[in-house]
Amino acid sequence: MRKLLCALPLLFAVPLIAQSAPQMPGTMDVARVTAGTYNTDPGHTLIGWRVSHFGFNDYFGIFGDATGTLILDPANPNAAKVDITIPVGKVTTASAGLTGHLLRAGKDGGKADFFGPAPADAKFVSTSVAASGTTAKITGNLTLNGVTKPVVLDTKFSGAGNNPFNKKATIGFHATAVIKRSAFGISYAVPMISDEVTLDISVAFEKAS
Repeated sequence: MRKLLCALPLLFAVPLIAQSAPQMPGTMDVARVTAGTYNTDPGHTLIGWRVSHFGFNDYFGIFGDATGTLILDPANPNAAKVDITIPVGKVTTASAGLTGHLLRAGKDGGKADFFGPAPADAKFVSTSVAASGTTAKITGNLTLNGVTKPVVLDTKFSGAGNNPFNKKATIGFHATAVIKRSAFGISYAVPMISDEVTLDISVAFEKAS
C-alpha cells in the first residue's frame, strides 16, 4: 500500500507533462498548406554543395540568403512555379583560404578558377512540376556563371504551419540535385576535385498573399 501511495503522484504527473510538452509549429500535414504566393525566408533557406576532394573525402559549403517566390495551389501542385535567386558572392566554407580562392580573380587578367570577384547571382526558374504525394520532380533552368542549363530537383515537402515569431503561414521543402560544374564553365582541377556537385537544398517559404 505504501508503494502504491508513493506511485500515485507519478501517475497523475505523466499526463500533465504530456499535455504541457511544446508542439512543433510545423508538421508534415499537407492540409495546412493554402494556395497563394510565398516568399523565401532568406535567413532559413540554404543551398548546400558537396564535391569530392582528391577522392579522399567530400568537401562542402553553403550558399545562403536566397530570395525568391513560390506560387502554389495544393489543389493543383503541378501548376506550381518557383523562382529563386542565389547570391553566389556570399558563398561560405569552413576555410577562409578556400572561400577566398572561390572568389579570387584570375591571374594576369585571365579566367578565374571558380566564381571570381563580385560574381553574378545564380538563378533557378522552374519550367515544370511533376508532383506525387509529398514529393515532386521540379524541372527548371539554372543560370550560374553566365551559363543556363536545365536541372531537375528531387523535392520533398517537409512541413507547414505558422511561424511562432512573425505568425506567417510557412511551408518547407528539402530538395537534392546533381550538376556538373564544367557545364557552367567551372572546370578548375577536374577530376581531382569532382566535376559532379551534389546540391542539398533546404528552403522555407512564408506566405505573402
